[in-house]
Amino acid sequence: MTMTITNTVYREGEGLPVILCHAFPVDHRMWDVCADSLINQADRRGLIPFPIYAPDMPGAGDGPLPLEEQNGGLAPDGSYPHALDRMAEAYVDLVAGLGHSKAIWVGLSMGGYLVEAVWRLHPEVVAGMALCDTTTKDDAPQSRANRLAIAQRCLDTGGVDGVMHFARPQEGDSRFKTSPEFIDTMTGWIESQSPQGIAWRERMAAGRPDQTGILPGIEVPLTMVSGELDPSSPPRVMRPLADAATSVPGGVRFVSVPECGHFSAVERPDLVASALVDLVADVQGSGRVEESEGC
Repeated sequence: MTMTITNTVYREGEGLPVILCHAFPVDHRMWDVCADSLINQADRRGLIPFPIYAPDMPGAGDGPLPLEEQNGGLAPDGSYPHALDRMAEAYVDLVAGLGHSKAIWVGLSMGGYLVEAVWRLHPEVVAGMALCDTTTKDDAPQSRANRLAIAQRCLDTGGVDGVMHFARPQEGDSRFKTSPEFIDTMTGWIESQSPQGIAWRERMAAGRPDQTGILPGIEVPLTMVSGELDPSSPPRVMRPLADAATSVPGGVRFVSVPECGHFSAVERPDLVASALVDLVADVQGSGRVEESEGC
């Protein structure tokens, strides 16, 4: 039985859709401003109007939690070692159900883990990829333990205080990330999440495999976006990932975003949208068309 994925449609259109995969601990709303900018910039560039979708991960926003049997089993430490793959399969099924055999997949942070899994499991459905502020590695032991502790805290307390630090200013943050606008917006997004949904995503991410092995085999246009102030995925961490993707036609487009931390699509939406427009143009120009129904 496949997980149920809820979907937000920013725009219908022709040809290959762009699938925007959100970060943790928020939902698709993190893409709202960036998606609007993507539409406007793509139209100004004269690109074929393409569909833009932003599905919610299970337990994010209004997305329902999976049934336990849909997760593929719980590891002794409380992680879900098969849930990332199950979620990726559900996203692929969603896109197929919308009439598309291929898509351009964009993932930020935890959304990047998902996009990597889609390529690993179903490269035939990927016409192009963007990996933003993310990693291909699995969690180090301490990071894994921290995730699982946060998950348990959310379940024990019935609250989301364990992840509210994402909405709090930290040393070295971008100016926008320390602004009342960002703090208020991120606080609202996080407070609207269910503790059970937060816990599910933490357990899923804790159980994910190392996906670094996919990089040399990526043979579609690939963009990597990295906020220069990102504490976990700055350019010095992400550039080696780009260097490892040796089969990308024309090479990886690597975009370092100045005055920007981990949530690049929220902090600098216009610059991220510009990078995505370039990716769509690369894909549309490469002839990587799909065989679709009803589009």
